[in-house]
Amino acid sequence: METFRPFSLKPNEFVITMKLLPLSDLRLFVILVLVVTIASARAATDFAPIFDGKSLEGWDGDPRFWRVEDGTIVGETTANNLTERNTFLIWKGGEVADFELIVEFRLRNHNSGIQYRSFPIDGRPWAIGGYQADIAENPEWMGAAYGEAYKGALARRGEKTVVGEDKGDVEVVAQIGDPREILAAIDPKGWNRYHIIARGNHCIQRINGIVTAEFSENAENRLKRGLIALQLHAGEPMKVHFRNIQLRTLEPKDTKEILFLAGKKSHGYNAHEHNAGSLLLARCLNESGLDVIAQVVPEGAWPEPWVGDGKPDSIVMYCDGFTGHMAKEHQDKIQALVNTGVGVACLHFAVEVEPSELGQQFLQWIGGYFEIGWSVNPHWNASFESFPEHPITTGIRPFTIRDEWYYHMRFQPEMDGVTPILSALPPLDTLTSRAQNKKRGSNSAVYTEVAAGKPQHVAWAYERADGGRGFGFTGGHFHQNWKQDDFRKLVLNAILWTAHGEVPEGGVPSRTPTNLDLEMNQDFPERKPSP
Repeated sequence: METFRPFSLKPNEFVITMKLLPLSDLRLFVILVLVVTIASARAATDFAPIFDGKSLEGWDGDPRFWRVEDGTIVGETTANNLTERNTFLIWKGGEVADFELIVEFRLRNHNSGIQYRSFPIDGRPWAIGGYQADIAENPEWMGAAYGEAYKGALARRGEKTVVGEDKGDVEVVAQIGDPREILAAIDPKGWNRYHIIARGNHCIQRINGIVTAEFSENAENRLKRGLIALQLHAGEPMKVHFRNIQLRTLEPKDTKEILFLAGKKSHGYNAHEHNAGSLLLARCLNESGLDVIAQVVPEGAWPEPWVGDGKPDSIVMYCDGFTGHMAKEHQDKIQALVNTGVGVACLHFAVEVEPSELGQQFLQWIGGYFEIGWSVNPHWNASFESFPEHPITTGIRPFTIRDEWYYHMRFQPEMDGVTPILSALPPLDTLTSRAQNKKRGSNSAVYTEVAAGKPQHVAWAYERADGGRGFGFTGGHFHQNWKQDDFRKLVLNAILWTAHGEVPEGGVPSRTPTNLDLEMNQDFPERKPSP
């Protein structure tokens, strides 16, 4: 079995030591390196250090337990010098509301953590309560989100939760990763890198580029701002190191916010997995290291109230269409956002609407739509060999994949503002084999075009006259297809582009989902043959 060795990442001299992995996992690791490298490079330019690497100037903690050694903050208790209660080294820079915080850590044993949006506890020096990004020898807690002297467990590793008013009022709404796979990417004895994002009521914790826990606190008295601190846990002797501590406060313009509106249950296992697909794409964006944060609202609902900064930068609808399209219920709200320049992306069945109900709106929002009697929806192997020069196609290589690729859309007249992104010539039998289906199977107009060899557009970008952006993507029937890197990257690029985000060189990075990743959050169980 082949393995690979530890290595060092620049510019922050971040060293990550992985457990020995089989060669089959090498591709995932290389993508992880790309994600961490992007985040590290951004940290070097946009973040401000809050630890000078030399002293504890700007920090306040019990001097019996905290010191600086070899460019790192060291918290240590010994058998002869224990702390009766958890004690904290508190940053004296004041309270912070929306921010990103990067901290490299190394734990020798026991338990530690990074406090954020925290508050002092009256009557106890160096005592803090609030949100904590957990660091623990106990694998159950490594990477979890915890409410120190607050609400207890907020999200365990691999969970996305909604936190309510009281302790224990925590609803697990999704799995964002397999706890064992996340733990395998954390070196229990070496240096690791925490990246904490707090924005509005939404908090994301990442270690080594992978989202470990995510939660939203919906209580009226939720923690909106607070202190930053480092924890030294009571109990057995322990030692923890921190270095390269960097903070970036956030304003609305700093981060692109993506709102996924995921539709209700639909077709069955591995098909039209709106919630699972939205959560997977949102996780990819949240792990990308780019200035983007994504949230998912399931069951065709609308977030009430919207908890981001004023409004999202783009809305992604992944849902069933036609008479059951979620946009019928939310039409006025979406239109109000579109009027302010908010982007709109629609995936798979979400591009199909009733012309009399939403046809004109979809022409305005995304530049085209699936029209019954004009468009068709066969399953076929589409090969994409070339691409237009466009931010959405950045880093995309030729690929072939089987999907329910809709084609012959109803586009803006003269394709005004529309750029075809994915185009291919379908086999003629995608029409002849379904000729009896007059609604979605075939019609004379589409048959004439395909018979004449005219390529059909199955994904497109739209630039509105007012500067807003739209995107239509007809693939996404099979949930398993998100494992194809170019298929997934193109959609991630497009979502970021609709939000007026800058697509990086090489496209939006993301690690290839594992089979376990794809199983998570599906609406229906796999149907296995009877024994």
